[in-house]
Amino acid sequence: MSNPVVSTVVRTPDRGELVKRAEGLRELLSEHAVECERERSLAAGVVSAMTESGLLRLMTPRRHGGYGTDMRTLLDVATELGRGCCSAAWIAGVLNAGNFVASLFPPAAGDEVWGEDPDARCALVLGLPAPDVEHVDTGVVVSGRWAYVSGCLHAQWISALIAVPTAEGRPDINFALMRADEVDIEDTWHFAGMRGTGSNTVVADRLFVPRHRLVPYLPILNGETDGVVDPDLPYRNSLTGLFAIGLIGALIGGAEAALDFVRDKGHSRPVAGSTYRNQTQSPTFQLDLAEATSKIDTAKLIAARIADTVDEYARAGINTDLTVRARNRLESAQVGRLCREAVDTLLTAHGSSAFNETNPLQRLWRDINVGSRHAGFGMGIPEQVYGRALVGQDPRDISFIV
Repeated sequence: MSNPVVSTVVRTPDRGELVKRAEGLRELLSEHAVECERERSLAAGVVSAMTESGLLRLMTPRRHGGYGTDMRTLLDVATELGRGCCSAAWIAGVLNAGNFVASLFPPAAGDEVWGEDPDARCALVLGLPAPDVEHVDTGVVVSGRWAYVSGCLHAQWISALIAVPTAEGRPDINFALMRADEVDIEDTWHFAGMRGTGSNTVVADRLFVPRHRLVPYLPILNGETDGVVDPDLPYRNSLTGLFAIGLIGALIGGAEAALDFVRDKGHSRPVAGSTYRNQTQSPTFQLDLAEATSKIDTAKLIAARIADTVDEYARAGINTDLTVRARNRLESAQVGRLCREAVDTLLTAHGSSAFNETNPLQRLWRDINVGSRHAGFGMGIPEQVYGRALVGQDPRDISFIV
């Protein structure tokens, strides 16, 4: 008979301390950004540094040694990491969201994940559920493929959606928590930007998943998790708002890094074909800088409202209604668009050398252009979802990501 897992509660650093830790990693992340992009994976030293700083256990339950922080902390940490490396910040956001989802599984699953390692990491994918699932006595056997699994190269566990057959013939969508060493990872992430995320394809081939590592998807999506999460944590809300927060933080941080670079270089860069001493003397440069800064500031304000709204409802123990959830999704898309537009303006202001492969601006431009087109943000669906909610109709008729 195995010994019971002993809970380990650690001191929870406040938001200021955690953001300070992220700030302290900025130089390291920046130094490894080229390597991360070339290798299409975060450098081992980057993962170790984020882990040792506790920035990958923000959403891990306190009873398992995590911090159980709020959404504003996740946003601010991801933003600060993004100023060093967009890919690293994106992975931190996804892995923390994955740890949150893992915390909603039955206690036996949490003991498996963190019982021996409070820094264990869970990747999360919200793609279409695996089509091949069969019941066995103590769980299910799963075969399927999930693309775009950010964090799969650096996780010990992976949460993915599966469609469990029911007697009524209508599939029951569940999260399945799978060991990373029991699935295969296909090298499919060959993209122009966010290359360091290594968001490859995960493949399961007749993988057994015990019953305690299955949890219904809809209650998590709808924020119906009261009493499920660690009692030391505040009531949590819908998954969609939480999942996007780390991603938009990465985009904001990248845009801020581009702004800092262009503004600093403006004092030493000439304006070709003009008599201006440097770029800062040009009214056009000043106008571009003002426009980009305003868009980034607006993106930050919107992102803060999303995070604060989720936290406010969580503290009040009130589930977020569909209109607010739909607004959060639309505003997340707006944050990505504003960051993308700001960086486009900044590259024009800096000049054509921004596209030199040795210039970090071109990598930031590619990262933000790819990241801001994440499926949760693009193709006009967020606008449709919010508009449908505003006229009193169910936005889930258009998309389940609400």
